[in-house]
Amino acid sequence: MESEKLLDGRLKLRHLTLVTAVADQGSVIRAAQELHITQPVVTRALHDLETILGVPLFERHHRGMTLTLYGESFVGHARTVLAQLRQAGEELTHLAAGNLGTVTIGIHLAGSNLLLPRAMAALKQAHPSVTVVVREADPDTLRAGLLSGEIDLTLGRLIGSPPPRLTHEQLYREPVRLAARAGHPAHRQRSPSLSQLRRYPWVLPIDRTALRAELEELFTHENVELPADRIECTSMPTLRHFLLSTDAIAALPLLIATQDADLRLIDTPLKSISQAVGITRPSDRPLSPAAEALHQRLREEAQALAELLTMDGADDFAAPREKP
Repeated sequence: MESEKLLDGRLKLRHLTLVTAVADQGSVIRAAQELHITQPVVTRALHDLETILGVPLFERHHRGMTLTLYGESFVGHARTVLAQLRQAGEELTHLAAGNLGTVTIGIHLAGSNLLLPRAMAALKQAHPSVTVVVREADPDTLRAGLLSGEIDLTLGRLIGSPPPRLTHEQLYREPVRLAARAGHPAHRQRSPSLSQLRRYPWVLPIDRTALRAELEELFTHENVELPADRIECTSMPTLRHFLLSTDAIAALPLLIATQDADLRLIDTPLKSISQAVGITRPSDRPLSPAAEALHQRLREEAQALAELLTMDGADDFAAPREKP
C-alpha cells in the first residue's frame, strides 16, 4: 500500500471512529449498537477502509472479530488521531472561555502522596480555573490510557525504556525503605537483619513487578527465603490499613513511609533498592496547555524534593524513630 493513498480524500474520520468501535466491541453488531447506526453501514464502511488500505484489518470468525497485525497497527494510529482531535476541540472551547481547561494525570503509588499534591496546589494557585482529574490504576491500564488519549500524562516509577509512542522523564531517585506501624516490635531492635524480620508478616508487591523482583534478589543475596507469612498488594489504602492493624512489614518509597504519622522506618537500610520517579507522556502528540502547566509544576516541585532526598537531606522527611 502506498502511504499517499491515505491522503487522497477517500479516508474519512468516520472510518477511524468505526474501526476503533469494532476493535473495542469485537463485532460489527455491537459496534453498530454503540454508534447508534445500522449494521450494514458499519460493514460497508469497514470494507471500504480495507479496500483503501489494501490489507485486512480483522479476522472474521463465528465468535466475532479480532485484529490482524495490520489492524493492530492502524487502530493504534486511529486512536491517536481521534484523541488529538478531541484534545483540539477541548482546548479551543476552554481557550475561548478564557481558561486552560482540564488535565488528566494517572498515578501508581510513587509520587502520589507528596509530589503530586504539591504540584497541584502550585498549579491551582496560578490557574484556579484548571480542572485536574487524578486517576489511580495499575501501570498497564495507565499506559493504555496514555495511548488512547484518555490520560495526558502519568506520574510514577520509571522502569527500563519507555514503550513505543511514549517517553519518560526522570524527576528524581527515591530510596525504598522498610516500614511498619508505630509500636511494632522490630523498632526495638537495632539494625535487624532480613532473617530476623522474616518471622513477621510481610506485604510484598504483586508478582512480576520491578520492586518485587528487586526484593526477591535482595533476599536471595542475603541467603534468606521470602517470608512465608505474606500478602501481595499494591493498593496503598489496603496496604496501609493492614500495616496498622497487624505486625506486618512492607517495603515502601521513602516519601510515602515518612509522611505517614502512624508508620515508622525500620532501621534496616535497603541500599541496593531505589526507584526512578518521573513522568510518562505520549511522544507523538503535544501536551494540552493545562497538561503542560501541570508538567512544569511537577518539575519545579520535584527539584525541591530531589534536593531533600540527597544523602544529607533524606532524614528531613523522616518521622521520629522509636528508641530501642
